[in-house]
Amino acid sequence: MDELGLRNDVYRRPLATALERAGVGPGWRCVDVGAGSGDVSVALAGIVGETGRIYAVDSDPRARDAAAAAAAAAGRAQVVALTQAGEDLILPEEVDLAFCRFLLMHVVEPEVVVDRMARATRRGGFVVLQEPVTSAGRIDGLAMSMPDARHPDVGAILPAVVRALGLALVDAWAEAPAGAGPGAVARYLSSLTGVDPGDDPVVLPPLVTVVARRS
Repeated sequence: MDELGLRNDVYRRPLATALERAGVGPGWRCVDVGAGSGDVSVALAGIVGETGRIYAVDSDPRARDAAAAAAAAAGRAQVVALTQAGEDLILPEEVDLAFCRFLLMHVVEPEVVVDRMARATRRGGFVVLQEPVTSAGRIDGLAMSMPDARHPDVGAILPAVVRALGLALVDAWAEAPAGAGPGAVARYLSSLTGVDPGDDPVVLPPLVTVVARRS
């Protein structure tokens, strides 16, 4: 199973719950900021259908193209690929939903990116953020770390970030996939770190989801 399939398998439930909570439906205009391997764009394309539009945005043209191709193959939605950093997000139209996952942990100023996402969203539209609390993850009882991330625990402050920007907080929760021995959790962790946890118990970092609305 490739990385897209692994991530989709491990994080399917929080993604589906977030999109359902926001009420995403046919005809919606959505932007996937930091589209990466495309799992969110794929899920959105399947929901918005041929009358909807997905903007797959990434600062890496290769990731952008991969996300757009995966989304186009998965659904009949129009998929537009854009090369932009989250801090520079500008779209040709307002969208109903701005979404990011595993992005804010890597940027210099998470608040700036969320503000740009909010400005790209129509009034009454939704901003959905999914970010981890890395240090809360465990491998064989030991805390996880991610030294390459600028803000590895940014998930812990997401509700405060959206409120500070004047967005209405609709919902917020955290989910942490767990496992021991062979399975999707171990394979996903191995794909990220290059280290197989073997039979050690693993709790992946809780993924905090915030659903906010532009009033």
